[in-house]
Amino acid sequence: MIGSQRFACCTNGVKIPHSPGRGDYALKQQSGFDDRLVAEMWDGLDQPVGRVLFVDDEPAVLDLFSRMLEGQPWEGHFCTTVEEALDYLQNQPVDTVISDIRMPDRDGFELLAEIRRTERTRNIPVIIITGDSDRALKRHALDLGATDLLNKPVGREDLLARIRSALRLKHYQDRLARQVEELDFRVRERTRQLEASHREIVWRLAKAAEYRDDQTGYHVVRVAVLSRLLAEGLGMDQEFQDLIFLTSPLHDIGKLGIPDSILLKEGKLSAVERRLMEQHCAMGAEILSQEPSAIAVSSLRGGEIVLYRGARTANPLLEMAASIALGHHERWDGTGYPRRLAGKEIPLECRIVSVADVFDALTSWRPYKPPLPDREAVELVVRGSGTHFDPIIVETFVRNREQILELWRQFEEEEEHR
Repeated sequence: MIGSQRFACCTNGVKIPHSPGRGDYALKQQSGFDDRLVAEMWDGLDQPVGRVLFVDDEPAVLDLFSRMLEGQPWEGHFCTTVEEALDYLQNQPVDTVISDIRMPDRDGFELLAEIRRTERTRNIPVIIITGDSDRALKRHALDLGATDLLNKPVGREDLLARIRSALRLKHYQDRLARQVEELDFRVRERTRQLEASHREIVWRLAKAAEYRDDQTGYHVVRVAVLSRLLAEGLGMDQEFQDLIFLTSPLHDIGKLGIPDSILLKEGKLSAVERRLMEQHCAMGAEILSQEPSAIAVSSLRGGEIVLYRGARTANPLLEMAASIALGHHERWDGTGYPRRLAGKEIPLECRIVSVADVFDALTSWRPYKPPLPDREAVELVVRGSGTHFDPIIVETFVRNREQILELWRQFEEEEEHR
């Protein structure tokens, strides 16, 4: 019998030994070691460690297995029914399962199928015990995903060899899964860092253009916030809301190409100056649509600049930014510029930014005008419904006007403290 060994638990009268040894699960849990350190400790061990679950409806067979494990660095747990085994598998870590096929109620095939079907257990090696004559059963077990087969009667050395092989397989599977998880985490973290740097560059580029006629640079921030709020009010999905928030600050990037004598002029522009000013839309779209091959520098070799010609890839951020830069001065009635589009010919993102841009321009100081009171600016936006602006977007603006005005008051307070 089992003798004086320490017991982990008892199941249906079968005593379960808790065999001490390297890699003891209790030691692992209490020591504070993380999985990587434990994996490194396991590397190169001739005798892999872990927890083995035995399933057989005959207590005498389980008792025999427990005596076969004596002196081995493995922790054994023993169950007499499939239901008991499945419950244990869902609540405890197991590295290998050894199961008989023929059991009352649910048999070993059902246990194997459930193990392979469940995310938590699907990678656990399963060794099925069969008789020599059960060829059809053996094929069925392998088809269901059995890792190995053991013939009855089971010899001790054969059992230990199969357990050792299965534990080693599970150990390397776990290590590989951890490495894949770590690599996936690194990729996600690197992607997040790149996305953050892209956003930072977009904001800095937008503020660089805006500083030329707005010393605070808050115009682009307010336009971004209001554009996102309007997109949300229109029921646009999260992706669209995020994209318009990131791209709307670049709506006036083309002003970088407009002379200061026009951009900062106090007073009304002449017809010629107006035409030049209107070119900032096309200039902005050209900047944001520029083929990278025309400006890309691969390296400096021996003092020589080496250019490369790369294929342009789809970039939703740049595509929307270019669309907004080109079309944010179009008008609903078709009298805007530069293409005189009308109604829904104007891309939705341009119609949204048009409202946000005009409202903020009305409430902001410019070299050619003082700011209007917030309420008066709201009235002017409402008057522009159906002529300058999309009526649906104006309705959304009016529905959220109290929230918008509160945001504008917060921006004013922030600017006063700068």
